[in-house]
Amino acid sequence: MASETVRVERSGHFVRVTIDRPAKLNALSAEVLTSIDDTFASLADEPLGAVRGAILAGAGGRAFAAGADIAEMARMSPEEGADFARLGQEATTRIEDAPFPVIACVDGFAFGGGCELAMACDFIYATEAARFSQPEVSLGLIATFGGCVRLAHLVGPARAKEMLYTGKSLTAQEALTYGLAAAVLPDAESLFSAAEDTLRLIATRSPNAVAISKRVVQESYNRPVAEGLAAEQAGFADALRSPESTQGMTAFHDKRPAGFETR
Repeated sequence: MASETVRVERSGHFVRVTIDRPAKLNALSAEVLTSIDDTFASLADEPLGAVRGAILAGAGGRAFAAGADIAEMARMSPEEGADFARLGQEATTRIEDAPFPVIACVDGFAFGGGCELAMACDFIYATEAARFSQPEVSLGLIATFGGCVRLAHLVGPARAKEMLYTGKSLTAQEALTYGLAAAVLPDAESLFSAAEDTLRLIATRSPNAVAISKRVVQESYNRPVAEGLAAEQAGFADALRSPESTQGMTAFHDKRPAGFETR
């Protein structure tokens, strides 16, 4: 799964995926996007519960990812640009559809494609040094790795339009206020510690129920309430079909831990 531009580290049921182009502020080239897509595709193919959570980060301490690789994009024809956009959308959707939680750990810049990559994760933890922006309009372009869609889901249409139209950046605290970031930590050490603590807590829950919850949330985006409730009901039935529901409810009745983390 690892490549020259994406580093993959595994510790038991947990994975850390690091974009490793610090000299380029982890700019998202076609090679990087392909590696991210391949990595999460491979992880998603493992049996449910083999991966209990992942962290996505950027190397170097200056940027999560400062955006798409502009030098590479400047040489593209419109047709090649459309292929590049599709590659970015496929990589972000792969993260979004993973059957396990993915936390974006943002330290430094998450601009353009970097912000879009972070938004594809289940939630974002950031350091005080983090900055978020969709500055594509300053280049005569638009956000195209899902930014026009996911940003509105996270911060609401008005704030999303303001960010997309102006290209202005948000501080970590502003991102927290907007609902873009879920938590702000003082430094990188506390950032990764908090993310790992959250993943360890999630790992004490049913991996099947976590995967179904993620699926239902995704399926309910921008759908009428009745359709969202139908997806939720179907997900509940799927959860009841799993032995994990019996395991969890029996443990509750017996007043003991369910033991999901030992899978």
